[in-house]
Amino acid sequence: MKKVFSILLFVFIFSSYLFPQPSVTKIDQKELDEFINSIMKEWKVPGLSIAIVKGDSIILLKGYGYRDIANKKPVTTSTLFGIASCSKAFTCAGLGILVDKEKLTFGKNVKEIIPDFELLDKYAADHMTVRDLVTHQSGLARHDRLWYMSPFSRSEMLHRLRFLDMNRDLHQSYQYNNLMFMVSGVVIEKISGETWEEFTKKNIFEPLGMKKTNCSISGLQTSDDHALPYGEIKDKVEIIPYCNLDAAGPCGSINSNAEEMSSWLIMNMNKGKYKDKQLVSEKSLKEIHSPQMISSKSIDNEELYYSLYGMGWGINLYRNNLMISHSGSIDGYASLVSFLPKEKLGVVILTNLEGNLIHRTITYRIFDKYLGLEPVKWNERAREREVKNRETEAKSRGKEDSIKVKNTKPSLDLKSYTGEYENDGYGKVTIKLENGKLTLHFNNYFYELEHYHFDIFTAIKEDWQDRKKIKFEMDKDGKITKLHIPFEPSVKDIVFSR
Repeated sequence: MKKVFSILLFVFIFSSYLFPQPSVTKIDQKELDEFINSIMKEWKVPGLSIAIVKGDSIILLKGYGYRDIANKKPVTTSTLFGIASCSKAFTCAGLGILVDKEKLTFGKNVKEIIPDFELLDKYAADHMTVRDLVTHQSGLARHDRLWYMSPFSRSEMLHRLRFLDMNRDLHQSYQYNNLMFMVSGVVIEKISGETWEEFTKKNIFEPLGMKKTNCSISGLQTSDDHALPYGEIKDKVEIIPYCNLDAAGPCGSINSNAEEMSSWLIMNMNKGKYKDKQLVSEKSLKEIHSPQMISSKSIDNEELYYSLYGMGWGINLYRNNLMISHSGSIDGYASLVSFLPKEKLGVVILTNLEGNLIHRTITYRIFDKYLGLEPVKWNERAREREVKNRETEAKSRGKEDSIKVKNTKPSLDLKSYTGEYENDGYGKVTIKLENGKLTLHFNNYFYELEHYHFDIFTAIKEDWQDRKKIKFEMDKDGKITKLHIPFEPSVKDIVFSR
């Protein structure tokens, strides 16, 4: 593993020198406008805001489409969007600032800072470092349902980590984990004596002049210029509820706009310096931008190399150019922040349609144009991939129907399944009987239950195209005592006891 990583790191460091690079050229504004408007229409994206930065200069700042479709309110360059996981890089910059102040090292043991940090794997908890938290090598499965729309506070989530199943050993491999980034925010809080939000605002937002950028769902909603969240439900784009992830904030709660994110880009491309202020030392930022883990050993496209992960940033080669980037996706929003360090060329794209990937297609086209390269047909590839995904989903449903045992029914009357069920990690699930059908309520969302066979039901949330097989467990006295739900697919079902 170490040998492979060393080889990949060598290639990343020297590849830009091994391959000659074309000079950067100007992009045709009219052509870019036409491309963005066309691709937004094709993928039904309501609104988009973009910033392109070269060196210390903003060379394009523009809004497209609508932040509010019904009222025809246009997106501006100051329109706020949820940037979701693009927030992770801010959290890592915060850690870097504490390292610069000699209050922390990236190799510091987490338990020395947070004594009550516990995991089911005691060895992993005892040996976890701050670096491990932000490089996705903790060994903890994602368990996103613990924080997503969760009623728990940050401290409550921290406590519940000890009940969650691990599926890998510490340092075994890359495995994306939002909860560990939440813990890294707690590290900042313990050392600084401030909340993660206060620290981030004072040490990053304010020095960068990011006056509208904030870290809460209320900060987004109360802004007079913010994009409404949209989702595609049964082929129709509709407003969807805001997702409150304030408690898990360090992994993804920041809301910002293209104008202010351009300052963030400039700082990252300028070795931690913005105007006359050194926010993060060159040494710390270099470490943050450097490969820490192999995140993918496959090459899906010849223009992209194997993927590595730094601290809150993905590291790759785009057509033989070192590229540092991170995407973000949460209910109603999708974003991407990318830059080519050698060229000092960066792009921020913010959109208000969940799950869409046009930000990547647009960014790559901009890179192609500025580098004087023939544009890759990324959009056509995305369409082909979507068709294949739908075919795979259809086959999966067909298989599901084929293995169903016909002509069975639940062991008991439906009311016997109702009640509250609890798991030490995930909290409570409530089963209700509504309009003659069972429903499953967890946090702020619910599934309709459709009988599959015996005491197994399919939990369906059609607007999310989400289907899960859940199993009710009966004791020897004929009473329903447990509920098994596959909330985390990489581990065994989460068991809730009645």
